[in-house]
Amino acid sequence: MLERRKFRYQMKSPVDPSDNNNNSPLVSAVDYAQRHGHVLFVGAGPGQPDLLTVRAIRALEQADVVVHDQLVSPAVLNIIQPSAQKILLSEILERSSGNDTGVTLGTYLAGCAAKGHTVVRLKGGDPTIFARLREEIEPLIEHSISFEIIPGITSATAAAAAAVTPLTSRSISSSLTIVTGHEAKDKKETLDYENLSIQEGTIVIYMGVEQAQHWSNAILKAGRSPDTPVTLVSRCSWPDQRIIQTTLGSCALDIDISKIPSPAVALIGETPISSPKRKKQASPLQGCRLLVTRPAGQAGPVIADIAQRGGEAMHLPLVDIVPASDPIELQTAVDDAWSFDWIIFTSVNGVDHFCRQMRLRELDPRALGSVQLAAIGPATKKALEEQGLVCDLVPDRFLSEGFVHALNQVGRRQRFLLIQAERGRDVLHRELEAAGHEVRRVAAYASQPTSSDRQTVFRMIEQFPVSWILLTSSFIAETAVNVFGDHLLTWKIASISPITSSKLTELGYPATVEATEATMKSLLDSIESWQQNHIEASACKEIPAGKTVPTE
Repeated sequence: MLERRKFRYQMKSPVDPSDNNNNSPLVSAVDYAQRHGHVLFVGAGPGQPDLLTVRAIRALEQADVVVHDQLVSPAVLNIIQPSAQKILLSEILERSSGNDTGVTLGTYLAGCAAKGHTVVRLKGGDPTIFARLREEIEPLIEHSISFEIIPGITSATAAAAAAVTPLTSRSISSSLTIVTGHEAKDKKETLDYENLSIQEGTIVIYMGVEQAQHWSNAILKAGRSPDTPVTLVSRCSWPDQRIIQTTLGSCALDIDISKIPSPAVALIGETPISSPKRKKQASPLQGCRLLVTRPAGQAGPVIADIAQRGGEAMHLPLVDIVPASDPIELQTAVDDAWSFDWIIFTSVNGVDHFCRQMRLRELDPRALGSVQLAAIGPATKKALEEQGLVCDLVPDRFLSEGFVHALNQVGRRQRFLLIQAERGRDVLHRELEAAGHEVRRVAAYASQPTSSDRQTVFRMIEQFPVSWILLTSSFIAETAVNVFGDHLLTWKIASISPITSSKLTELGYPATVEATEATMKSLLDSIESWQQNHIEASACKEIPAGKTVPTE
């Protein structure tokens, strides 16, 4: 359910980031008092979307503009509506001359809301903890922009749960101190560890990897024993989460040796509880990040399947599904559908557009009369059933050629209505006509490359490097080559069919694997099989790391 809403980057923003700095007005032409936009500060939690609050999910689904941290996982970003403008925090800051990051972002949020938009400021963890919340709110108050705060699971509690380490207990720790390991450079006074009541109780250090030597020495100097237990949780709840048990006296060295990536949280003082855990079968996709390129709204099931297999999915739609250029053709076909012997649907999109046209014309399944329905592939069959229609034939091979073979036993001449894409292959049309049948071919929809900004796409790839890319049609393959170019040479490519593989070979980027059947399940099975056969040399031992993420 969480993955149902997918995203597409659109870089045009209601307010140009270059206009935002601490020395100039927001946008002089905007009358803030007369606008009714709203800003929601939403906690994204530690990483996985199933740790979001229900209210946070609703906010993301209803947002017009989302400004997000670099620490927000792709799985959470997938929830955002395709029509929403999605803006990475660094893109605003890089084009701003302001020195105060919080005020710059708050000014930007105010400008977006002043245009009447619902704006979500999506922050990793909880927005009230080490998140510059006060600085971002001040411009909103100054310009009478309404806002609210939706809490999220903060790193301290998420890490404690992952490590089975209670933050408090009646016998050992009756207090909790949360400290940042990376203080602001312009802060007038640094942390005084001796006066933070840390002689007893649990201490949680946020963003402490780079400064581990500093804070561990300070806590030791304040009186804690070198044998004090320390639990380090890196990238909590992400597929590549790591948990390390150490002590206060040796944690800095252990962090350096283990090379644990940011973000990481240190839990100091409490001892983890030994707990019998469910045995998990190691998955070949563990540690793999797979780039899903299906259109917006169509990737939910495969994203869920990837997660079930232990991998991480990043959804980046490469094509949009739009109505065909000649809508009259489909309208006429719907009106005449009853007169055919067969209607053949080659894809889920064809079913969706055909049935939508039926509803627009106030028709129900009775209007189809005695016509028989055929589907290419189980997904298309399922789409028909979800519309209340019974599928009479699904060929054993989930390709157009398979359908022609399935009809070989039919001797008499019949009338076929073929519902497919505007750029659809003409194999069915030609073969059915060659067998003496009458065929009417109708384009129900068209595929076109998305209008995503390439710079933003490459920012995502740089931030979240991928191991595999999934290509589910020859047109998506062509688009992938146009968008990514030689980046494809550094990834493993999974193709859904021989047609897609042939196109990839033609373009100079041969597929690493090909599905044995043209289904998403078969495609993921083929990736798992490849991973198992290459487990020593090329297995995804951990999620590929991007560039270093800036800390607070």
